[in-house]
Amino acid sequence: MHRVVITGQGTINALGADVASTLDAFKAGRCGIDVLDIRDVDRLAIKIGGQVKNYEPNELFNRQQIALYDRYTQFSLLAGREAIAQSGLTFSGQLAAEAGVVLGTAGGGMNTQDENYRAVYEEGKNRVHPFVVPKLMNNAAASHLSMEYNLKGPSFTVATACASSNHAMGQAFQFVRSGMAKAMVTGGSESMLCFGGVKAWEGLRVMTKDTCRPFSANRNGMVQGEGAAIFVFEEYEHAKARDADILAEVIGFAMSSDAADIVMPSKQGAARAISGALHDAKLNPSDVAYINAHGTGTAANDKTECAAVADVFGAHADKLMMSSTKSMHGHVIGGTGAIELLACIMALREGVVAPTINYDEPDPECALDVVPNEARNASVDVALSNAFAFGGMNAVLALRKV
Repeated sequence: MHRVVITGQGTINALGADVASTLDAFKAGRCGIDVLDIRDVDRLAIKIGGQVKNYEPNELFNRQQIALYDRYTQFSLLAGREAIAQSGLTFSGQLAAEAGVVLGTAGGGMNTQDENYRAVYEEGKNRVHPFVVPKLMNNAAASHLSMEYNLKGPSFTVATACASSNHAMGQAFQFVRSGMAKAMVTGGSESMLCFGGVKAWEGLRVMTKDTCRPFSANRNGMVQGEGAAIFVFEEYEHAKARDADILAEVIGFAMSSDAADIVMPSKQGAARAISGALHDAKLNPSDVAYINAHGTGTAANDKTECAAVADVFGAHADKLMMSSTKSMHGHVIGGTGAIELLACIMALREGVVAPTINYDEPDPECALDVVPNEARNASVDVALSNAFAFGGMNAVLALRKV
């Protein structure tokens, strides 16, 4: 089994257009949730989100590319560009054949769907653009990244709702660890902040109209966000031989299914995924210092996650730091785990733990150290990233400082 390290990271999200600005926002506890600037927002009950503002695709892509790239694909390519540049890798020759891309998304080209449903049903048009299908398909971002960077190895997309990114990164980890690939480009992307996307989520009645308050007793729902984060996972000896800057090591991964309810989370399912990641990484519970929580800000999710952590970690649960950065960037659905992995790497590499902002009132059912409101300087050698999705899909990654 090969060791797997991270040699590149990139992002665009409501907190910033790159990693540096996103980490600055984490450290400052800055909120990227704001009033939505989308068509027909007046017809929505939910008018806030973690939107990428002041975004001008015409300044970043040419006309032909925009015809092919949905907003979620654009985000993936921008984040991928930053991650691959940082890694220093050029995918040619044998390395191209031994490198691939696995991304997570839940909605894929939701903006393209929304625009074309409008065109056909509202405006009465009888034809749509010939690229609608390749633009909206869930594998579009992975395909365009593979073409842009000559990635000829295993390439596909994972769609498991809010666990999509963690599942994708877990698969990328397994490919490199097993020797099937030397390097994998991985992460996730989502852009559901269009009228149809927000309207569909409104129907679930899990969204808040004001702000996201994970673990706080007065929490009243989640806030949707958008964006992408992309990473380069690389075999350790390959990275070491070229003297790469190693950001962190991925040391474990596990997944589980609740097999219980389509929307209500299960403590047992979450606990199995957390325990599985510890077992895969050969960790003791006491080795873990920080958990980036799924922490959506809904009543059911937050208390269930805290109960699962308490069960797995026992007495050590009181010594853990566990924060939800969704309070800052919103819930980026299929891309959320990837953006949250940035906070894990920051904790390991810089010794700064991102806070759970908007925390007002302690909740006895969430009685853990949720790093309320302010970032914390702390030594972190091992971190976990939790993702628990509708449908009972659970995926947990374990990382270590290098």
